[in-house]
Amino acid sequence: MNTLLFPVILAGGKGERFWPLSRKDRPKQFLSLDGSSRSLLQATADRLIELGGGWDSLWVITSSQIAEGVRQQLPDLPVENLLIESEGRDTAAAVAWTSLEIKQRYGEDAVIGFFPADHWIADQEAFARTLNAATQLATSTAAIVTLGIKPTFPSTGYGYIEQGEKIGSFNELPAYHVNRFTEKPDRETAETFLSTGRFSWNSGMFVFRAGVVLKELHTHAPEIIEPLEQHGPDIYPQLPKKSIDYALMEKTTLAYVLPVDFGWDDLGDWNAIERLLKTEETPNVELATHVGIDTQGAIIYASNPEDVVVTIGLEDVVIVRDRNVTLVVKKERTQEIKQILKIIQSDSRFTDLL
Repeated sequence: MNTLLFPVILAGGKGERFWPLSRKDRPKQFLSLDGSSRSLLQATADRLIELGGGWDSLWVITSSQIAEGVRQQLPDLPVENLLIESEGRDTAAAVAWTSLEIKQRYGEDAVIGFFPADHWIADQEAFARTLNAATQLATSTAAIVTLGIKPTFPSTGYGYIEQGEKIGSFNELPAYHVNRFTEKPDRETAETFLSTGRFSWNSGMFVFRAGVVLKELHTHAPEIIEPLEQHGPDIYPQLPKKSIDYALMEKTTLAYVLPVDFGWDDLGDWNAIERLLKTEETPNVELATHVGIDTQGAIIYASNPEDVVVTIGLEDVVIVRDRNVTLVVKKERTQEIKQILKIIQSDSRFTDLL
């Protein structure tokens, strides 16, 4: 049985909550948000190529709008390992198509891992040990393995996974059958989840054998897998738009979870920058030339080092200056950036801002 892991990077997202830095021509996965010189996409590829045995084993699935940018960011990626979606149909279609392609090339026992392009991982060695454990489990069992992040606070922004019966240990990590996946909870429910010790955050990272996931897709999502098998990727625009969680993970009985702790963030919006870079010694997170009086708890970013951001008497705000746009928003309302983008999309004066 083939125990080599074929990592797949899901790189089709728009990253709208990082607007105005993230735009159509420069989505979030092309950005460096942690102060390093590597983009999120490049950093994800860096930590996966060694796990999968080099560039020949790494795959990327992305949208036609940014495929050329992916090629520029990852010039060593083999052309045949880049799958380009003609239209985004969410993660279920992406998983189905990629799994079909890898099965065709390497057989149904090929072990595949799916990883979003916009995650931050602190401990690379622990991440590698976790992927080795997940690969062992997927190789030995008809399993769809998900990585559950041990929660550090009662987040209302993540989905949760409830672990059930322990089925053994792999690479010294305990593995459990999944009792259920839950949607983003309210604060009280999240606190209850943490108090039980049985819940982890849903990371959106999965490992399984190609044949196992394709069989489960036939059972639970035939409306996605069957058209792809019959017509190939040309049918993509007609596929239903569903997440892999909704289409498969919430329904399958083959879901297993490895609760892990390697330092993780999904970098969902501007507040993630504070989680990564804030120190006790500084009142703000400043990725800009900033002059301020009585300003604290602020996240300040400017893409042009010559731009100067001046603040007086501000608290708990995000200020982003990029090209011809300045965004100022309270930190607790950054989720509403998507609503602003809908307003901008409807006004022809602002189309160049997207």
